[in-house]
Amino acid sequence: MKHGNRPIVLIKRRKHKRHEGGHGSWKIAYADFMTAMMAFFMVMWLLSIANPQQLIQIAEYFRTPLKVALTGGQRSSDSDSPIPGGGDDPTKKQGEVKKAVDMDAQKRQLDDIRLNRLREKLDQLIEADPRLKALRPHLIINMVEEGLRIQIIDSQNRPMFKTGSAEVEPYMRDILRAIAPLLNAIPNKISLAGHTDDFQYANGDRGYSNWELSADRANASRRELVMGGLDAGKMLRIVGMADTMKLKNRGGDDAVNRRISLLVLNHDTEAAIEKENAESDAVQVSDPAQIIPDITAPAVPAAPTAPAASTTPAAPAASTTPAAPANPGASAVTTDHSSQPR
Repeated sequence: MKHGNRPIVLIKRRKHKRHEGGHGSWKIAYADFMTAMMAFFMVMWLLSIANPQQLIQIAEYFRTPLKVALTGGQRSSDSDSPIPGGGDDPTKKQGEVKKAVDMDAQKRQLDDIRLNRLREKLDQLIEADPRLKALRPHLIINMVEEGLRIQIIDSQNRPMFKTGSAEVEPYMRDILRAIAPLLNAIPNKISLAGHTDDFQYANGDRGYSNWELSADRANASRRELVMGGLDAGKMLRIVGMADTMKLKNRGGDDAVNRRISLLVLNHDTEAAIEKENAESDAVQVSDPAQIIPDITAPAVPAAPTAPAASTTPAAPAASTTPAAPANPGASAVTTDHSSQPR
């Protein structure tokens, strides 16, 4: 053949393998994401069921560095002593010496956790109950130095009490009875204070005044809380403040000054109130009968002094006047007490 000697050239085309990395890597990323989310929700669940004491222990655990936890070393609970083994004798090893636990600081931390949880539960309760949600503008809930303060305030169109009286309106009753079970859930005690505006009664402070009204309204609020299930032993103090403490940037006659202030006390405030009211127990009170003389008892005459010695005896003087009674304070006259007022 004419073209039989033509060389045959074979072209080998290399087939490109399909790149599968882009189709499988997302599975690994998704698996990592699901693992992280599961760990996150597990941590959140554990925190929600842990009590305040356990939360403090968890926080202390995470404050310990990982290297220290694995290899040993000085922890936040260790002594400040430069001696490695602890103790005051460098020749002995007494082991790890821990600092004394500040119980007051621990109680403050527990209070903060409890009160913040109570605030969250109150917000959730208000949002879940349509009646309370409608009354949200009448509620002021905030953390103060003394604890968690819940203020229930009046408005011009919706007062919490009948005008000039301590009769509780139905919507005020709904608020107090709804929050009572939540207050039972924590051991903190409660202080109630009643406030009024500066409008005075006709007789002023000489008769029934804002002082009595504010105290009566605070006590009426206490009764509604107890009716809602509050343990009566949790109430530590009930006071009437009249119009002495108006809200900030409000006039004395503003309706919002008519309010009930419910304070969930923290540990320090509760201890201060108990100390203030127990102060009289340390005073030794004597028997009043030993301090104040009995002014109604007849006076006892002083003993007569002996006469001076004389060589000439005195002649007895004759007298027709009867002798005075032995007790000059005694009287033979009787008084009829039946006509005196009782």
